[in-house]
Amino acid sequence: MKKALRTKDEIERCLAVYVYPRWKDRRFLEIRRTEVNALLDHIEDKHGTAQADKVLAIVCTIFNWYQKRTEHYTNPVVRGMMRGGKTARDRTLSDPELRALWQAADDSGTFGAFCKVALLTGQRNSKIATMQHDHINGDGVWTIATEAREKGNAGELRLPAMALDIIRAQPRIAGNPFVFAGRGGRPIGNQSTVKAALDDKMPKDMPPWCVHDLRRTARSLLSRGGILPHISERVLGHTIRGVEGPYDRHSYAHEKADALERLATLIDRIVNPPSGNVMPMVKKA
Repeated sequence: MKKALRTKDEIERCLAVYVYPRWKDRRFLEIRRTEVNALLDHIEDKHGTAQADKVLAIVCTIFNWYQKRTEHYTNPVVRGMMRGGKTARDRTLSDPELRALWQAADDSGTFGAFCKVALLTGQRNSKIATMQHDHINGDGVWTIATEAREKGNAGELRLPAMALDIIRAQPRIAGNPFVFAGRGGRPIGNQSTVKAALDDKMPKDMPPWCVHDLRRTARSLLSRGGILPHISERVLGHTIRGVEGPYDRHSYAHEKADALERLATLIDRIVNPPSGNVMPMVKKA
């Protein structure tokens, strides 16, 4: 049996949100390069270059799959069509931006809570979206589901009270196991629409941001809070390279829990600054 695609839900979401509405009346074999570029132009204008490149990668894979099985078909995607190139994003949110986001999230329902947990845990968008109530035990330990072909994730994380309070406040919907529930028994979806609604509540001069920037911001805050790099990387579920990765089999459960507690403390001090705007010192590791 073939392994399932690691990002099946995200692929289906991207197709439903960005591709089908524009190409629903088009015959697959009639889609040309100009139409692909028009789709990318639309996505780039409305949702940014990173999202345009993600959709391009998905449709290109579909075109390639068909090309390999059909003698007289040529993939309309060619090299050079990426909008953002391969330059890594470096966007992190500043303290004032975090305060604005946190305040806007208070009035943004499920998606607002989703963003808060993303910042408090530093986990991937897909992992938070597919978090289920029964993945979190009575001690507040979240066991992150591992998918086929996945290189790795953070495994088990004991979540700080600040994150658990948000998670436990989410309504439970009959027949839907997900903490951040969407429609039809599925996890939260159509994030571009709900994010636009959240953005409308934030300062108009705030530079564009995406949900993945919260993961990068969390990683930066871990360093700011004095967490050692090898602990921060394990919290985020990054693959540990070199000899340390395959040979160090310690679980780091306590260290990761401590890191998340200290991250939550720092975030709380940022979004709820003490009087006089004095930032207390965070203890070093």
